[in-house]
Amino acid sequence: MSNPTDYVPPKVWTWIKTTEGRFANINRPIAGPTQEKELPVGRHPFQLYSLGTPNGQKITIMFEELLALGHKGAEYDAWLIRIGEGEQFGSGFVAVNPNSKIPALLDCSGSKPIRIFESGAMLLYLAEKFGALLPKEGATRAECLSWLFWQMGSAPYLGGGFGHFYAYAPSKIQYAIDRFAMETKRQLDVLDRRLAESTYLAGSDYTIADIAVWPWYGGLAKGLLYGAGEFLSVQDYKHVQRWADAIGARPAVKRGRIVNRLQGDPKAQLHERHDASDFDLKTQDKLEAKG
Repeated sequence: MSNPTDYVPPKVWTWIKTTEGRFANINRPIAGPTQEKELPVGRHPFQLYSLGTPNGQKITIMFEELLALGHKGAEYDAWLIRIGEGEQFGSGFVAVNPNSKIPALLDCSGSKPIRIFESGAMLLYLAEKFGALLPKEGATRAECLSWLFWQMGSAPYLGGGFGHFYAYAPSKIQYAIDRFAMETKRQLDVLDRRLAESTYLAGSDYTIADIAVWPWYGGLAKGLLYGAGEFLSVQDYKHVQRWADAIGARPAVKRGRIVNRLQGDPKAQLHERHDASDFDLKTQDKLEAKG
């Protein structure tokens, strides 16, 4: 790989396949399916196709919160999509999410399935469908939606920017790491200032804004993303720490964050969720103990 200072962009970019970088085997400059593969369909009203990344966790946490509130119509099947193996490029997945990114969701509760893609759209769709976790009053609703969409616009700088160059790029490029570390710390300060004046992001109540932001920035604050807690001095953001701890202690969050998870403690991995009892019976530690 050339020294970053030696690279001169050509007039017209062309794709050169590479084996460098963690995601080189699945990255490509075109959309659409690469294989014919239908998606499985379970018995519940909602069919979720996902992986336990921060974006995937948003939706499983949302479902678990809705179920905890008594919304039985929010029952869901969570099917594992192994993005490292390119399963998001199967024809069935692309039919649900043409952007080939997890999560992808089907609402099968009506006469005809409704597809929803992009995690922010899913949170808003589910909140409106069940009348939960989204304020109705004008100013508070606007605050909630503002923070929801703040996350959608900000997280790519954390994940695709800082996370990529700090943890996944084939070489360490100081300019890129410094650039995105600065922006990530600025975002943490934005959150810290808001949470200094408010219990949750939209106000006094927990909402879809918190559900959207917590897997990314709560995870970062607790040292769970990219091994970068010390590097970013995350302990300095006291109000983010308080908020991250409060949300992480919620039973629905504890359940939702382990669904479709493939890494970490086997007790915190539930590869697929098809019934509430799966949390007690089918985490990886229990399956491995059975042989």
